[in-house]
Amino acid sequence: MNKRRSNIEIIAEMLKVGENGAGKTELMYTVNMSYAQLQKYLKFLLGNGLIHKVEVGNPSVRYHVTEKGAELLKSITTVMDILDIEL
Repeated sequence: MNKRRSNIEIIAEMLKVGENGAGKTELMYTVNMSYAQLQKYLKFLLGNGLIHKVEVGNPSVRYHVTEKGAELLKSITTVMDILDIEL
């Protein structure tokens, strides 16, 4: 069965990838999303303080999960485990 991912699942996947820091390309390919989707979710995550942008060179940028983002990821993982849904 081909199931579409929910917004929460996509956010959790992005936060998981961003735990060790990730660039846009890495996020896009690892989470399997288009560039337009990536931009939308990055704007949401940045705007809500769940990730922060770190400039590591010119023009290199990496995104890292904040403490608030790590707490959200932990909560989402707990709920998914209780519901027996694989992330």
